[in-house]
Order: sequence, then C-alpha cells, then structure tokens
Amino acid sequence: MKVSWAAVSHPGLRRVANEDSYCAQADLGLFAVADGMGGHVAGEVASRAAVETIELFIQETRNAEQDSTWPFPFEPGLSLEANRLKGAIRSANRRIAEMMAATDGLRGMATTVSAVLIAHSTAVIAHVGDSRVYLLREGQLERLTADHSWVEEQVRSGALDKNAARAHPWRNIVTRALAGGEDPQVDVLEHPLHAADRLLLCSDGLYAVLTDDRIRELLAANRTLSDACDALLSGANGGGGPDNVTVLVLQLDAP
Repeated sequence: MKVSWAAVSHPGLRRVANEDSYCAQADLGLFAVADGMGGHVAGEVASRAAVETIELFIQETRNAEQDSTWPFPFEPGLSLEANRLKGAIRSANRRIAEMMAATDGLRGMATTVSAVLIAHSTAVIAHVGDSRVYLLREGQLERLTADHSWVEEQVRSGALDKNAARAHPWRNIVTRALAGGEDPQVDVLEHPLHAADRLLLCSDGLYAVLTDDRIRELLAANRTLSDACDALLSGANGGGGPDNVTVLVLQLDAP
C-alpha cells in the first residue's frame, strides 16, 4: 500500500520554544513524533537527536535480514521490522547519552518518542513515554499506545478515573523516557492495516486539550490530511494551547 501523510508542529500559545520534533520518511515507511520533556534542559535537542537517530538506524537496516546483527540482541519473538524499530529507539537513547557526556549543558535532557514503521499491510508501533498513536478506521478511533505516565498507571490500577486524570496536577509526569540511561523498555506492537485507515501520531499537547471523541470528530471530518492536521492544531490552540503541539497523520491508500 502507498502511504500519504501530512504534519504540523507548533509551540502552542504559552511557550516560546518548540521542543517537539517529528520525522516522516514515506520511502522508509517511517513516521515518528518526539516530545522533549518539559522542565528538562535542551528538550528540543533531545527530541531532534531521537528522530534523527531513529531515521538513520532504519535507513541503515533497510536491507537487513532475519539473522542480521546490530548492537542489540535480536529478539526471536518479534518480527524483523519490530526488532529494527525497537533497536532504532534504543540507539536513540544511546545517542542522547553520548551527547550529554560530551556537553555539560545538555545533561538532564530527555524525550518521549512514538514511532510507526509501515511494512506491507502492517504497522509496527513502538513507543517510550506519553506521545500517542491512534488508529481511525471507518469512523472509529482506537488508541494503540498506552501512556508511560503516572496518571495512566493510576487509571489502569483503578485509583483514578479518566476525568480526574485529565485534570490531575501530576498528569505531565512520565515514567519512561529516552534519558540516556540504561537501554529503555520499549513497548512494541504490530497492527494490521486496511486501505483508508488513518494513523495519528501526536505529542501530549494535543490530547491534553482535546478529548478522544473530539480528536475522532476532527480526524474523520476533514477530507485532506493537511486539513485534518490544521483542524487538530486549531482545536488544541483554541483550547488554550498550553503546550507544544505536534500532529502527524498518515493514510493507507489502495495501490
């Protein structure tokens, strides 16, 4: 299947700098969104380093075979594509560590990342942190990633309901990130795709303002991907724009 895409990234209305980054390389089937963590120095450097390293790793392994080796153990329970994407994210974490070791001013930087690698009719999805991936299919929206955040853990345990979580003062605390420490635990899944499916990758500046129902309405109502991105960004900024917002929408087109 062919893939069409559009993206928009904006600092929001209350921040001067934009610490989000994204990449969209349709020839590689690679799409990613990274959010330099608020409150950490050089978040924009971390997010950019993450997406650039992921892109380079996927480029360099595009002709890899099942018995290929790289600096990470090949996990037999995962497909080749899933191993590639997981390895790319771990490589990004090591790159962040190298940059912090080389430059005092970058110490403490970190980023979240969510990435999609399209292989044939399957989306390999990998993420660390609270940037999200959604699937829109036949008008129905499904969130494919689970936030690595304190409030999400409380919701899953039953200690908080979703409405309380949206307003909780600790809602921005993530429990996993690319921060240059040990190889991160990367959640990976593979999801079959159909023609006309839309995938949305976004930073938390979108869903912290817009409910999933509103995201579904805007993603489904706009015919072009650019219009969908613009509508989602306008919705986030129209709700106060408290944070950086990055929206990347891709659509599976029939061959």
